[in-house]
Amino acid sequence: MLGIHDLALFIVSGLLLNMMPGPDSLLIMLRSGAQGWRAGSVAALGIGTGTMVHVLAAALGLSALLSASAELFTVIKLIGALYLVYLGVSLLRQKAAPASADAAVTLPRLSYGRIYRQGLLTNVLNPKVALFFLAFVPQFIDPAAPQKALAFIVLGCIFNLNGMIWCHLLAFFTAFASRKVRLPARVGLWLNRLMGGLFVGLGLKLATE
Repeated sequence: MLGIHDLALFIVSGLLLNMMPGPDSLLIMLRSGAQGWRAGSVAALGIGTGTMVHVLAAALGLSALLSASAELFTVIKLIGALYLVYLGVSLLRQKAAPASADAAVTLPRLSYGRIYRQGLLTNVLNPKVALFFLAFVPQFIDPAAPQKALAFIVLGCIFNLNGMIWCHLLAFFTAFASRKVRLPARVGLWLNRLMGGLFVGLGLKLATE
């Protein structure tokens, strides 16, 4: 169908790739732990929207332009890196609430619209995602297929569906665990700083690769 082959292998490979830790998973865990599974789910939907932007861009050839232009790639990469560093620094600046020593520390609550935009921008501003689709998806499309762009979009939608299933499971699990385990303020504060440091590290890694 549409020149797509080895579909089962594509689904399994895509699921494993989606499960690899990165900025997307980190953001979902952060928002789910702070505001519950709905916030994590909204972040996941933003990430899924960003993935579809990359899928459509790759199918239309825009990602090929990104791959061919070192200057354009660098500009988008630095913007994405700065955004990850910004998210990390905002966590590092988080202060413990002036409550008892046994109180749990929480992040400021964000609107669902802002959480959605965070998920969208975290994904869209990572040019490595675009290049990943250019390198990975064509391996499962017959070179002689008459509708390569349509086949690319279908595979991209399957990949994104896998990702959404995993991301929502991660949101539910993180929210459930955060309700069961209430951390003291000092421990929670340092965990937030650890997450912030990871975001900063991911941003610097993206900028210097």
